[in-house]
Formats: sequence, C-alpha cells, structure tokens
Amino acid sequence: MKLGKMQEVDIRKVWAHEQYDFSKWLAAEENINELGNILNLSLTDVQTEQFVGGYRCDIICKDEITGKSVLIENQLEQTNHDHLGKIITYASGLNASVVVWIVSEAREEHASAIEWLNNHTDDDLAFFLIEIHAYTIGESDPAPMFKIIEQPNDFARSVKAATIKGELSETQQKRQEFWTLFNDVLDQRGKPFNKRKATTDHWYSVAIGSSQCYISIDLVNKEHKIRVGLWVPNNKEFFDSLQSHKNEIEQTIGFELDWDRLDGKKASVVCMTIPGLNFNKQDNYHELMNKTIDMVLSFRSAFKPYI
Repeated sequence: MKLGKMQEVDIRKVWAHEQYDFSKWLAAEENINELGNILNLSLTDVQTEQFVGGYRCDIICKDEITGKSVLIENQLEQTNHDHLGKIITYASGLNASVVVWIVSEAREEHASAIEWLNNHTDDDLAFFLIEIHAYTIGESDPAPMFKIIEQPNDFARSVKAATIKGELSETQQKRQEFWTLFNDVLDQRGKPFNKRKATTDHWYSVAIGSSQCYISIDLVNKEHKIRVGLWVPNNKEFFDSLQSHKNEIEQTIGFELDWDRLDGKKASVVCMTIPGLNFNKQDNYHELMNKTIDMVLSFRSAFKPYI
C-alpha cells in the first residue's frame, strides 16, 4: 500500500484573517462541534464579535449541559502578552466560565501562565490553550487539527477539593471510580458522545442537541440499578409534546418507558432502568457500562426527531 506524507501548511494560507476567515469558519456548526468534541463540551448559542467595553471578543457560546458561558479568543500567530491580558479581560466582562485561547504557536511562558491559572482556580473556571494546525497529504485540501497545549487538570482539582472539604466518603470514591472507568469505555468505543469530567456526583449528563432537555445517567446504588432518563427542565408543554409521540418513541427504543410529568415540580422526566449496579461487586462493570452507553444512544435516536 502506498502511503502519503503529511505536510504542514501555513495557517495564514488557509485563513488569511482571524475575524473574517477563521472565526467565521470556526463558528459554523460542524466546526464548533469538532472543537466541542476536543473540549468535551457541547457548544451552542454561538455568537461572534461580542463587545466587552471598547473591545470585541471573537466567539462567545454556551455549554449545552451546564449552561456555562464559553469564551473563544482566536490568534493566528504566536501567543503574546497582549492576548493573554485580553482573554482575562473578556472573561471578566462576559462572566465566562470556560476560556479557550486558540493560537498558531504557544510560547512556553504563556503555556505556563495558563497552567498556573488552572491550578489556582476552582471548578467554576477553566482555561484551555489550543494550537490550530493544518496539513495536506499529496494534493489534498488542507485538513485542520486542534492540539491541546494546556487544559484543566481534573485530577489535581479533585485532590484540591477533597483537601478543602475533607476526605471523600466511600460512596463518593466509588462514584468517581465508576465514572473514570465509564470514560475509559467511552474512549474504547470511539467516544460516541462527549465525555464529562469524572466526579463524585451520582449523575452524568449527556447533550442531545437542544437546550430544552438533556439525557442523564444516574447511579442508584441503593437500589442496585442505573437510570437513563431524558430530563425536561421548566417546560411542561414541551414534555407534553414529546409524550404525544410516546408510541413512536417507544417503538424506536424497543420497550416501554416511564413518563413522569412530575406535576408540582419544575422538571419532568422520561426514563428506564438497567439492573445490576453494585459498587462492591464490579465484575460486571464493563457489560453494565456498555449497556448504559447503548441506551443513551437509543434515547438520542428516538427523541431527536421530536426535539
């Protein structure tokens, strides 16, 4: 088999101008989704050229699951002090929780600065430094590639949080262990949906492509089961519209679901359960996690046409 050789292309020959070329390209749905995959975020509500005082940031958007604001600043050149100051100013002015600095080349001192910011802030603020490159093979069109230089160190932060709040309980440790292994299985399967950080929480949220609802995986160890559910916050009418397609949705998934409008509460949920969870007996974890991933994918396929 004849193999081609990758050749790096000058970024400025692909995108001549940051604002009119690169930012416009990145804001397109396919490309912002690809960046989201790199960040393990589901980026929605994309807006470009937002003013912060007398300045304009390149892109501001939201993480669909958490609702956190994500600031993206593009610099198709080597990092410099000026842009480092800008991203902090923009993040403050727009109350951003995630800051993404995309550059053609990251200088060591600026990578160290981003690392320092991540190590000295809590989970409410995250900084990413990413290089953008482009490559050709033979006479092919240039192919873009994102390369993460610095990102939040979740392990270090979890240790820091545990130190501040005291030692984790046994249940919290078991949950974090479960989600860590779950993320490994997701990777093995080619990451069919974005990973979330492995935490001590009993839930794990998955985006479905709309801010009106999301899928949640819940660990219910006391009842030895995992619950997969579509949650609809603050919108009973939208839940009712989904329920009007109950037969079609359940036919696609293959069995009946539990439809709970939860009158008197803000959220509504459609869910099912998978038995077999036991934090103290983990020999079935791999099978259980694969079943859970399959169910999440079934939920996405069944509900998406009606969202």
